[in-house]
Amino acid sequence: MKFTLLLLIGLAQAQPSLTIYNQNFAVVRQQVPLELEAGETTVSFDGVTSMLEPDSVVFRDPSGALDFQILEQNYRNDPVSQSLLLHHFEGKEIPFLINEPNTEPYEEFGEIIRSGYVRGGGQQTPIIKINDQIRFGLPGQPFFPSLGDDSILRPTLSWTLNSAAGSGNAELSYLSKGFQWKSDYNLVITEDTEQSSINGWITLTNNSGTKFENAEVQLLAGDVNRVRNHGMDPFAAEMDMASVGRAKMVREETVTQKELDSYHLYSVARPVTLRDKETKQVQFVESAKLKATKEFVYEPLRNQRFWGRPNANQGQIDGFPKDVSIYWNFANTEENGLGIPLPAGKIRLYRDEDKKLEFLGENTIDHTPQKEDVEFYTGNAFDLVGERKILSFKKSEKSVTEKIEIKLRNRSKKQATIYAHENLIRWSAWNVLAKSEEFQKLDAHTIRFTADLAPDEERVITYTVKYNW
Repeated sequence: MKFTLLLLIGLAQAQPSLTIYNQNFAVVRQQVPLELEAGETTVSFDGVTSMLEPDSVVFRDPSGALDFQILEQNYRNDPVSQSLLLHHFEGKEIPFLINEPNTEPYEEFGEIIRSGYVRGGGQQTPIIKINDQIRFGLPGQPFFPSLGDDSILRPTLSWTLNSAAGSGNAELSYLSKGFQWKSDYNLVITEDTEQSSINGWITLTNNSGTKFENAEVQLLAGDVNRVRNHGMDPFAAEMDMASVGRAKMVREETVTQKELDSYHLYSVARPVTLRDKETKQVQFVESAKLKATKEFVYEPLRNQRFWGRPNANQGQIDGFPKDVSIYWNFANTEENGLGIPLPAGKIRLYRDEDKKLEFLGENTIDHTPQKEDVEFYTGNAFDLVGERKILSFKKSEKSVTEKIEIKLRNRSKKQATIYAHENLIRWSAWNVLAKSEEFQKLDAHTIRFTADLAPDEERVITYTVKYNW
């Protein structure tokens, strides 16, 4: 049997490739150089992550130049550490270099009663016996006789191959936890909202335990189904995402995108070096000519909907919420400086006031295809107030009739348009019998009144609706 050890020198010669998903995992692709002789060969590769999923490994030669059969595959993730070596030498004596104040360093042998090593990452205080005295903690720097033939320095995959003679690069692919990506959008509005701007960053995080040098990085946006092993996954983690646009000046594209099946795949143009425990940001997209619009919405029954059966309970008459919500929206189109699929993420709103940026709120947006609108809530208006009241309520065996009053007030010094949304929650069959204003039907259970209010103006809107069942 021939034993071939492939060190990181071989890894550094080939560019690794990562496809990172926004679900805390990645597909890792690495080139493994092989020098095979006819017969059975054992190959080891120590450039893999400490969060590799062993049953996801694919080891092959796509070119077909190498002829080999995998007889056995092993994954080890117990690299050498001081606590692990202490564990190997439990019950034995090893030398310690002891440094004490006002004395020269000296060497003393001590017996390792307890190493403190706990498999899986736990830790206990070591116990060392020196000169018939028990000591908690290490007395000094330990020196170990040998690593031993079965020790590894990094997480390692090894294969036993039945092969023909040949040389070349095999492709190693596997799934690994410990990778994240998210996008964050920063929207800056001005007095003239026709010239607002948006930009943002893709944020990459590597907690896989391995450094990737000059990697080709792709990012997949979408919800890919994965089977969860309940109670066996210690690496569950969270996520979030980047920004948007094209400015007037010509800029080098930093991220490109294409469709992949029913998802979107984003490619980072430049090779990326991702060190372990590192967070890196890459500008995603920007636009300096974004047109964003603001809406004020009074929706006192926002959290109430029709649930499929008659609701004949009068409930409260007044005391409904008075907050008027602020929503911002913009179109994801080329005319707006965008026009690319926007991955889900956090969006922050700033106002450019006297050349100073002031923060006005934040929210999250969902994956948004091109030519669709982005809308998000940022808070409640201070100087706009809404009131809702049930003026009358009549109930019979097969119907409910109620009269609703809505008061909208503008206490600011600027004109404001408030949209009053009324959710008709009692039954699917309804008819508005009377109204003081025209309304727009938004869907089967929602109508909208529009009130253009001058400074310090109040508008009273009433309507009567009858539900029949």
